[in-house]
Amino acid sequence: MRTDVVRLGRLSGERTGEMMHFLSSMRSDRCIADADILVDLAHVLMLEKQKIIDRDIAKQLLSALLELFDEGIPEEVFDERFEDVHSGIESLLIESVGVDVGGRMHIGRSRNDEVATCIRIKLREDMLKQMSALLKVREVLVALAELHIDTMMPGFTHMQHAQPTTLAHHLLAYEQAFSRDFDRLKDTYVRVNQSPLGAAAFASTGYPINREYTASLLGFDGLVTNTMDAVATRDFALETLADLSILMATTSRLCEELIIWSTSFVKFVTLDDAFCSTSSIMPQKKNPDTAEIMRAKTGSVFGAFTGALLTVKGLPMSYNRDLQELTPHIWRGMRDAKESLRLLIDMLSSATFDTERMREEAGKGFSTATELADTLVRTYGLPFRTAHNIVGRAVQKGNLSLFTLEEAALEVGGGISLVAKGLTQQSIDEVLDVPYSIALRKAPGGPAPFAIRIAIGERKKQLDSDSFLIDQRLANLSRVKEDMIAKVRRLVV
Repeated sequence: MRTDVVRLGRLSGERTGEMMHFLSSMRSDRCIADADILVDLAHVLMLEKQKIIDRDIAKQLLSALLELFDEGIPEEVFDERFEDVHSGIESLLIESVGVDVGGRMHIGRSRNDEVATCIRIKLREDMLKQMSALLKVREVLVALAELHIDTMMPGFTHMQHAQPTTLAHHLLAYEQAFSRDFDRLKDTYVRVNQSPLGAAAFASTGYPINREYTASLLGFDGLVTNTMDAVATRDFALETLADLSILMATTSRLCEELIIWSTSFVKFVTLDDAFCSTSSIMPQKKNPDTAEIMRAKTGSVFGAFTGALLTVKGLPMSYNRDLQELTPHIWRGMRDAKESLRLLIDMLSSATFDTERMREEAGKGFSTATELADTLVRTYGLPFRTAHNIVGRAVQKGNLSLFTLEEAALEVGGGISLVAKGLTQQSIDEVLDVPYSIALRKAPGGPAPFAIRIAIGERKKQLDSDSFLIDQRLANLSRVKEDMIAKVRRLVV
């Protein structure tokens, strides 16, 4: 049975299986195992470059690591008798090439800076995948908006009919919110992609290491300079989980509306059967289960963020083992957000909207009353509050006819006669017309077709820019990885 090489010196005595399971981080370490091999390769290349180890030792180490990179990490490395994947890999190497060679790989570093580096490598990859998924969600929303520029529907405040709008306007509101979610992750990425490697336990090392070299090999944009902060901080993970929490809040709001809109008393949208389930007892049921689970996954991501935050809130500098319990929260939050977005893309793409039903509801609830009040201001010179009160009183009376408005004006408008000012039933009917009301609202960001077409053009440009950024970052990470592996292969030949 392979021994955990980390425990051979200072400690003695056997641990029980329960103790090993309690202390092991192997379940979450599977997420960073591949990253650990990359970190090992970069570290050994640096040790050789700085002449801390000789080339023959480096070749043997790199050859063994390259085999793990090419063929995969054996399952035995994840045995819980090792505290973590780092000691599992080191133990494997020592058994493979001997302690005189394998025992030199850990020169000038600690598991503290090693794990922090691995987490950042894995996290930045997941962030880019998440941002790519966000791009697709936004593209779907823009494409749907382009199809529904003229699809009228009611807009709501307090879940009550408020003013008419268009489906395009509604969908672009979500695209803009998801765009901010993208921007938050984009900004956080800059802070994630900094290298802590070389910080060692927390006070760096007396070996003549080259932190900038390992950072460049691994595709980092710079260093977490202070070595104590480098191993102690997980604020980059907290920031990512906070971003994901806000993102999932946006997702949950959209899911909530799709759930409501798919009900038989609203009937604005039909979700594809693939995203729904039926009842085990009620044969007529079609339940929007996928959207409901997404709402629940939002709570799971919130929980991951809260759990991570509570883990670090009272930790003194520098490294504390508590941080091991934070890491699973990172992967759980990222996984739930990533899975939700991937399903949301297809759920939106396959949804069908009942445009006639939306149009039917667009003018209900006196939703164009605001435009009538505005007309009394613009055309007939009333103060807005007076016009507001007159229209409000007419609504209370049950209709917006000329007779009712005149009666309301006499009651709350200080004896104003709207008829005397020239108001007619024809002008009332015109301003209460839903298309008329929407068409007037053509200021930037409004629902008028004119404004929506401009907005769609702007959003497409932003999508192109964001897509280019992601492609650049992905290409750069791929390039530096290929370059490092090529450097390793040249050295071991």
